[in-house]
Amino acid sequence: MSQDKQDPTTAQAVEALERTIDQAKAVAAEIRQAADNLAVVNTVLEEALPEHVQVGEVAQALDQSGQVEAQINRSAEVLDALETAQSELEKKAAQH
Repeated sequence: MSQDKQDPTTAQAVEALERTIDQAKAVAAEIRQAADNLAVVNTVLEEALPEHVQVGEVAQALDQSGQVEAQINRSAEVLDALETAQSELEKKAAQH
């Protein structure tokens, strides 16, 4: 991105936005990795535990773990959307 035509305030704003985008990308990647890891753990537990063991607190824990996995996936989707929006803002800022 060419910043030599921008005033110092705009250049600083663009740099701050670029840092924010980089941080959002890193967080999104970590969240996606956590969701993938949790999905693997859930699958292993559900497949390895016999049905007669998946009752009561164990069943509740498996269900709650699945809900956490879904919540993490939703958070990753929100971060992806924010990342896209920030990229668009960055493009617009570069044009001005």
